[in-house]
Amino acid sequence: MLLVSCPLPLFDSNLLLGCDNLYVTITLCMAKTVHKKLNISPAQELAILRRIVEITNSSLDLKSTLDEFVKALNDMTSADSIFIYLFDENRTQLTLMASKTPHKKELGKVILKAGEGIAGWVARENKTVAIKQSAYKDPRFKHFDVLPEDKYEALLSLPIIYKGKSIGVVNIQHRKPHEYAKSTVGLFSIIAQQIGGVIEHARLYEETRKKALQFDSLVKVSQSITSESYLDQILNLIVVVTAEMMDSKICSIMILDEKGKELVIRATQSLSEEYKKKPNVKVDSSISGEVIKSKKPLAVYNVCEEKKYSYRDLAAKEGLTSMLSVPMVVKDKAIGIINVYTKDPHDFVQEEIDVLQMVANQAAVAIENTKLMEEAIKAKEALETRKLIERAKGILMRLNNLSEEAAHRLIHKKSMDSCRSMKEIAESVILMDELRSGK
Repeated sequence: MLLVSCPLPLFDSNLLLGCDNLYVTITLCMAKTVHKKLNISPAQELAILRRIVEITNSSLDLKSTLDEFVKALNDMTSADSIFIYLFDENRTQLTLMASKTPHKKELGKVILKAGEGIAGWVARENKTVAIKQSAYKDPRFKHFDVLPEDKYEALLSLPIIYKGKSIGVVNIQHRKPHEYAKSTVGLFSIIAQQIGGVIEHARLYEETRKKALQFDSLVKVSQSITSESYLDQILNLIVVVTAEMMDSKICSIMILDEKGKELVIRATQSLSEEYKKKPNVKVDSSISGEVIKSKKPLAVYNVCEEKKYSYRDLAAKEGLTSMLSVPMVVKDKAIGIINVYTKDPHDFVQEEIDVLQMVANQAAVAIENTKLMEEAIKAKEALETRKLIERAKGILMRLNNLSEEAAHRLIHKKSMDSCRSMKEIAESVILMDELRSGK
């Protein structure tokens, strides 16, 4: 049984942000002194500074925070394009998280490695790049083709700093040539630094909220296993809770068949009938099979591009991208797997892997307990059947002067002739004897 630790402490957003309010105000007011060349009025300047402080004190939701910063920067610059990239947990790649133009299909999917492209270079070097013309011709520039901004002339790329380290990049672009004054760059650098603190706070909030959800989910799974619910009910609850916890589009539990050659879907929260009815997965020629054999988790960044993935067409149709597969192990034997799929590309971090493995372990316990219960029931039924047959044999031996062997053969023959179990024949013999004797 899973031992669940004490709940995480509640997240006090006011305490977290309150300590930075004075710093925000002072820092941004100081920025006014290097801002004289920026072509805005003092009233506009003050309004912008207040706007930045308001964002700092408003929503702790990361997406909302990033969107608000994009709007604020747009009001300050009237830029044609604004991008915000953020580093992943391992600081190995940058992902486009917010933009002036919606770019709904590209958000979360436009990815740069550390050092790749101008933004990647800025993030790695912690240095600002300002190019007034033909930015797309810079040898560091990364062309994505899907982004119209690839042909914009001017580019200002600023590192987002938190505690001296780059956590992301802000790109400000103009369609036509545009010169970025040193005073403007200086102001934006200060603002980008402040953005860094707010983003980290929002991330901390998201992380805390996620851990609280994980805690609640693990409690639900643990409680379901100790309940008297049927196995199917338990497994269905597990996939629903896990999908919510992992923010996945599909979660499924697959069980190894008796021959150990195929994995069969036992539970999923997906509403897709096509997914539910997909063929069994071959252990010897699949990614899930590799997880069964190795008894180790395995993550795939994009299943649609993974040759070893058996159902790429179905994945593309269902809008599945990244997958995490973890084994369900009992007594050092893999009995199945839990798979989660995301709709957007996602690098699963170790914490996510560990949490899903906890769930898999709990599911394995539920399945094993059910098997043991079924075996116990079968053993009990077999014992009861033997007792009934022995009693029926005794009656036949007494009434028909038969040997024990002959009585057994008679019961067996009656069973075969009538297509009824020997237990049913024995029950009939006992009932007839009771009626005859008036019991």
